[in-house]
Amino acid sequence: MDNNATKTKSRQFAAKIVQLYKNLANNKKEHVMSERLLRVGTGIGANLAEAECAANKEGFIAKVQEALQKCAETRYWLEILKEADFITEFESTTGIQDCDELRKILFYTIKSLKAPQKT
Repeated sequence: MDNNATKTKSRQFAAKIVQLYKNLANNKKEHVMSERLLRVGTGIGANLAEAECAANKEGFIAKVQEALQKCAETRYWLEILKEADFITEFESTTGIQDCDELRKILFYTIKSLKAPQKT
């Protein structure tokens, strides 16, 4: 995993999620789903930050796996918010594309870390 690029990407994604949350809370008066989206959408980067402090490889993988799970849940909430007409097609599409890009990076990071080491 290109740690700096992934951290940057997850931080930028979190900032977009915060802006989307603010819009939902202030303009649409939607709080329950948007708070859930905020928690998981910003949790991706938080888990990656925690992974950096892992005591061992297994701990690192576990935190990256948690980030991957939060990506999946973030995508779910983006889909639900779109279907309920709380966010636009553009907001949904761009959010899901960003989320899917992070998911791919995290998935392949986990896969490569779990692969047997060649000697």
